[in-house]
Order: sequence, then C-alpha cells, then structure tokens
Amino acid sequence: MKDLTSKIYEAHKHCPKGPSTKLIHTFFEDLLGFMFPEYANRPLNDLHQVRDQYEVLKRSLFEILENNPQLHRFSVNYITDRFFDELNEVYDTIHEDVEAMFCGDPAARSKTEIIRSYPGFLAIAAYRIAHMLHSEGVSLIPRMLTEIAHTRTGIDIHPGAKIGRRFCIDHGTGVVIGETTVIGNDVKVYQGVTLGALSVDKADADAKRHPTIEDQVVIYAGATILGGNTTIGTRSIIGGNVWLTRSIPADSKIYYQSKMYNANADTTDLYILKSGSI
Repeated sequence: MKDLTSKIYEAHKHCPKGPSTKLIHTFFEDLLGFMFPEYANRPLNDLHQVRDQYEVLKRSLFEILENNPQLHRFSVNYITDRFFDELNEVYDTIHEDVEAMFCGDPAARSKTEIIRSYPGFLAIAAYRIAHMLHSEGVSLIPRMLTEIAHTRTGIDIHPGAKIGRRFCIDHGTGVVIGETTVIGNDVKVYQGVTLGALSVDKADADAKRHPTIEDQVVIYAGATILGGNTTIGTRSIIGGNVWLTRSIPADSKIYYQSKMYNANADTTDLYILKSGSI
C-alpha cells in the first residue's frame, strides 16, 4: 500500500492542467466591477480609463485561454473577440434582469440595492457571463464562474442552461437550475426551486434531462420540476413545495392542499386549475 505522500504526489503529477480558482475569481470580480460600478474597487470617472480597463480585461481573458488550450477548440483571438463583442448585449440583458427584480419585489428600494446586495443579481450575472463562454465551446471555466456565485449565494445555475430575458430570482437560496433547462422570458422563481433531471445516468449526459419553463411563469418556494420532457406552459403559476414530473398547459395554477385538516394529516392532493376552474 502506498503511503500518503506517494498518493498525493501521484495526484499532483496527474492532475489535469487548468486555471487556478483564484485567477478565475479575479477575472470575474474585475469584469463585474467594470460593468457595474457598485462592484468596482474605484469608479472609472474618465472614458479613457474605461477603455483602458476594457483592454486589460480582454488581455486577461486572452491569457487565460492561451494558457489553457485544452479547454477550448477555437482560436484564442476568436473566442476573446466574440466574448467582448457579445458583452454589450449581455450588459443590457443583465440590466433588464435588474429591472425585473426591482419591479417584482416591493421590498426593493432601488436598483443599486439590488446590484449591491441581492443574491439573485450576482447569480444571474455570473450565469450570463459564463453562458457566453460555454456557448463558444469553452469547458471548465464557465463552471468555475458560476460556482463563484453558487458559493456566495447558494444559487446553482449551470452555464449550459438557456435563460430568456428579464429573469428574476427572489431570495434565491437553494435554487438549482440544471444544464439542459430552457427558461423563457419574464420568468420568476423563489428560493428552494429545483429544475432538475429525472435520471442521473451517465448514458443520458447528452440528452435533454431538465424541464422547459415557458414565458411569464412564476414558481414559488420549494417547488421541484423534473424531466427533459416536462414543459410548464406560458403564464402558469406553480405553488410552493409542488413536485412535478409531467407537463401542464398554459394558464394553469398548480398547488398541493391537505385532504384532511387536522394535526395528524400528512396526505395531500394535487390540484390543477386552468382558466379559473378545477
């Protein structure tokens, strides 16, 4: 049997090359501070400073990719240019997310409060940045980016998920959004929501395993929606603690309600209301 130091030596010797967590964390924090002055160490009060910082960030991403060619298929210049070309659109999209959070939360006093202190903002911003790299075929780094937000907020969004505009996560702790989830526009989810898979078999790795959430759906706290064939129709409302593994049509309301109203009751019925009737 090998001793501990031999085992650790072998682990270090055969560890796949990749960027350090600290390096990716620094890039993310610098990028977020560039895009949102609420996160900046110091404000960029001059247009030349903004343009200089833009070039610094481009160079940082270029070097990360250049030093880790095993993590991407395309040229470093191509990926870097694509990322920063798309950053303008992502910047606007994140601001739409902030607007949705502000309009959807009566406790929010300002958009600055949301950017500085709401976990939903940080998680969604990290996802949208990571998703750009994931879409360009970059591996590992997007997961490292979303894990920064996961660690700080308890919100776990896979960078491969497809999420529409004006997405709102309220409170957020415990939210899980799986890799092949598709979410439409104007969707709102609360804490503890899971959009997951019915199967964790490795053979299903390339299949659509996670649900589709259409436009204007609200999913309340603790709801679990599973399966790649499960679709939640437009404008539906999913009540708290609901467990769903099948599709529901547009304009549905779904919730659990106890059959018996006494302290020992633990049996529940599933109710679906569509267009105002049971």
